[in-house]
Amino acid sequence: MKNPPLMDAATRRWRAALFLFMLATGVSMASWVARTPAVRDALEVSTGSMGLVLFGLSIGSMAGVLVSGGLVRRHGGRSVIALGAGLLVAGLAVIAGGAALEVSAGVFGGLALFGAGMGLAEVAFNIEGAAVERTLGRPVLPVLHGCFSLGTVVGALAGMALTAVRFPVGWHLAAVAVAVTAAGVWTVRAVPAGTGRAEAESDAQNPGSAPGSGSETGTGQGGGGERTGGVRGQLAVWRDRRLVLIGLIVLAMAFAEGSANDWLPLLMVDGHGTSATAGSLTFMLFAVAMTTGRFAGGPLLVRYGPAAVVRASALVAAVGVALVIFSSSALLAGAAVVLWGLGASLGFPVTISAAGEGARPEDASARVAAVSTAGYAAFLVGPPSLGFLADHVGLRNAMVVVLVLLGGAALITRALRSPVPEREGPGTGAAASREGRPRTGSDQPDLV
Repeated sequence: MKNPPLMDAATRRWRAALFLFMLATGVSMASWVARTPAVRDALEVSTGSMGLVLFGLSIGSMAGVLVSGGLVRRHGGRSVIALGAGLLVAGLAVIAGGAALEVSAGVFGGLALFGAGMGLAEVAFNIEGAAVERTLGRPVLPVLHGCFSLGTVVGALAGMALTAVRFPVGWHLAAVAVAVTAAGVWTVRAVPAGTGRAEAESDAQNPGSAPGSGSETGTGQGGGGERTGGVRGQLAVWRDRRLVLIGLIVLAMAFAEGSANDWLPLLMVDGHGTSATAGSLTFMLFAVAMTTGRFAGGPLLVRYGPAAVVRASALVAAVGVALVIFSSSALLAGAAVVLWGLGASLGFPVTISAAGEGARPEDASARVAAVSTAGYAAFLVGPPSLGFLADHVGLRNAMVVVLVLLGGAALITRALRSPVPEREGPGTGAAASREGRPRTGSDQPDLV
């Protein structure tokens, strides 16, 4: 078996740029979250009114996520990242100004811009990250998402420190906007043009595909062969049964991660009677566990394959959630959050990577975009719905939904096994598929 292809300078800059900007987006998100109480005080609004202000973030995020895949197919990933970065920076600046001027509508509008930028950039980054994986023949997306998690830890710590010294929230967010601008400029320069657009153009340039090549719909395990242009092409990728199962897995894993982000501090305060400070520290513990799992997951994926790793991850997360729900000890529940975070850490990036694996290059971006959109929808929209259920059964009991979804995901992880390319015979891709291992350098062309 050949060694993985060596990384040339351009690919190294490409990967480093993605890592840097994901770190910057994590810092920016956590900086906003950490200063939310200060913004509420500056606006002098009630908790209910602040909820309406926060709705701007949800609106912007979902709008960005839903249009990002189509924009990548039209203009390429680099252009969409540039647009997302610009909106993100503009949103931070508007939020900072709205908070300084005590204008609720300004903060709402800033959050909408910020969320739209995040949604656009996140989907484009997943498409770029999957392309880097195909180039290198080894996992990249777990570390890419790990950079975002690391950024949230850094941003949260900085936010807590600046809050303690009563540093003005407007100046804090303005400084973050400057840092994100610098990271964005360097990233856009380092990312190659046309990652998603070139794939769509390749499909358009070969309309006379041979019969049986899968040019109309996805077939079999390869899952490729869907035409990727237009709304019809975006929906066509879901004709592949394997992709549907992958989508269900990402829904469950993203829901588990988003539920912790939205409810964990309140779950500890209301469900286990801890202080607000302890609740915040518990969430910090979850973020650290997520970061650790994503940075440490690469070697596990290479050795055991995505199917086995995600199955184990879902079960570990389920154990953690179960202990948080059913344990009568606040200390044990707090410690179990580590299992929740470690288990949820790899679900999103690994399923996104699996979505594009085995497909023709011209179809991979459409499949990655589809699964990314499903995951972010579950992450952003699903967890808030637990609040309605909690009104009737309590927040701890509402988390049983997360537990059930994790159990269901563990049962269908076979879909993450590597598909068998038709050109490969026994002993190559077929063996990798049976074991559910990710592609290695032996399946990829050398770069040098």
